[in-house]
Amino acid sequence: MARRSGVPARVGCCCFLVVALALGAMGQPPPSPRNEDDTPPPPNPGNGDDLWGGGDGNDPPPQPEIDWDFDDGHPRTEVKSYANGQQYRANYDKPNRIFTCKEDFGKKCIAQCPDLCPKSCSFSCSYCETTCRCVDFPGTSCGDPSFTGGDGVTFYFHGRRDQDFCLVSDTDLHINAHFIGNHNPANDRTFTWIQALGITFGDHRLYVGARKAVEWDEDEDHIEITLDGEPVNVDTANNAQWVSKVLPDLSVKRTDNVNSIKVGLAGAFSISASAVPISDEDSKIHSYGRTMKDSLVHLDLRFKFHSLTNNVDGVLGQTYRMDYVNKMNVTTKMPIMGGAPKYLSSGGLFSTDCAVSKFHRNVGGSHVLASAA
Repeated sequence: MARRSGVPARVGCCCFLVVALALGAMGQPPPSPRNEDDTPPPPNPGNGDDLWGGGDGNDPPPQPEIDWDFDDGHPRTEVKSYANGQQYRANYDKPNRIFTCKEDFGKKCIAQCPDLCPKSCSFSCSYCETTCRCVDFPGTSCGDPSFTGGDGVTFYFHGRRDQDFCLVSDTDLHINAHFIGNHNPANDRTFTWIQALGITFGDHRLYVGARKAVEWDEDEDHIEITLDGEPVNVDTANNAQWVSKVLPDLSVKRTDNVNSIKVGLAGAFSISASAVPISDEDSKIHSYGRTMKDSLVHLDLRFKFHSLTNNVDGVLGQTYRMDYVNKMNVTTKMPIMGGAPKYLSSGGLFSTDCAVSKFHRNVGGSHVLASAA
């Protein structure tokens, strides 16, 4: 009897073990099969795979050297791409511009301009991210120049064509902008745009400008940069970078093959600049009166500051002060900042003589250069 009763007990234990293993596997996706060469297949959403290529913990991520295609034959990014800070995968059915490069760690990056700016976004290969050039981020200047201040308020500052105005003036950082313009006799209005920046810090002068062009060629580089009068040459390739031998913390990086760059002085500022024309469509919509004599190439800009003092002034600079009070009529569709004469630089693009200037040339004790060091 003891022998017979022992047999069912062992059978019961085995059944319990089988049931437990089955229950433990329930709810888990089966592992993805592997190819004959022991590489993982393209991601299968129904199997819990991550379409972005990172895997979900159950399946190994794709190998860096393998570029799997989607069903439509288009390549899949190996790293997550972003647009305006949000995840955004390229959609080849859209006309939005697509960028492809190898990011800093050598993996493939495929990013696309978001719908907000389908053709005119800037691109960072390092972060696999696209950003609309003229979104109202603090520190943005675009078009017939509208600025978004440090307080987040967007406003116009028209200035005057063929003149220079101080945008930022701090203890040891001064940024002037050169304005170009076009007069449309049909509506008797003169429109202005920023064509160049003159950036003075310590004992150095940095020029960033857009070359004039009668006809716009998007494959030609229209950006011109000099440091202390010497040309700064950056390879025409996305992510190409130049680093100053005199100031190792000063760099210029391409954010597109041509016409878009980012200038940075570590710990002090970074400025993204894109050379863009006035198109026939722009001219028609805004009544700019563009003629075939000049495509009115100008700069769309994005400023970031890391060490401004609370003494800063200028068209844009004053909006970063803690005690800044906005006196514009913010109830209008687009507030206008007046007072152009007090921002006028009478001595040229690198002059620091505007009425609100706070700049003091102090090479040895430069706060900006100390921040960058």
